[in-house]
Amino acid sequence: EYSLKDVGIFNGDNTSADYLAKNPFGKVPTLEIDGEFLYETAAVTEYLDAAVANNKFSPSDLLSKARMRQIMAIVDSYLYPASISTIVIQRLIVPSQGGTPDEDAVQSAVAPAKTAAEAIEALTVGSPYLLGSDLSIADFYLIPVFLYLSRTPEFATITAQTPKLRAWWDNASQLPTIQKISA
Repeated sequence: EYSLKDVGIFNGDNTSADYLAKNPFGKVPTLEIDGEFLYETAAVTEYLDAAVANNKFSPSDLLSKARMRQIMAIVDSYLYPASISTIVIQRLIVPSQGGTPDEDAVQSAVAPAKTAAEAIEALTVGSPYLLGSDLSIADFYLIPVFLYLSRTPEFATITAQTPKLRAWWDNASQLPTIQKISA
């Protein structure tokens, strides 16, 4: 049994003293387990995969598991900062708050986002999920980034040379849970 608590990262809920006591970096996700707090996406997803899903979302063979972690690291280290922290914030959040996007920041983020997408493309098996026939934690890492990035004009440029990723996104975006989140 679990309860989900929304942390309003765009209105500062993640910088409250209460939240920072749980996660000193003020980021999401944070998972509370019997009064203990687990944060950092890799730690949370791997814990949930083992504790709840019986490792269903981690490949059993070592190379595929390493590829999964490689994709996770690329998303965390390169794609997320360029795509979400810059492009999505500037294209979607700043205008929603009455501001004007910083076009220089957006344009400077396109190349690193494109490099990251192309690196993931090279690691993608391509049918129907990133690592083959089964969903993995790597898919769960990339889905939210693409969910928001696909709402920006830069998405087409970033994914222009990634046919496997575009096909993956066409498939992943139709998953019932993603459809529900997107509605």
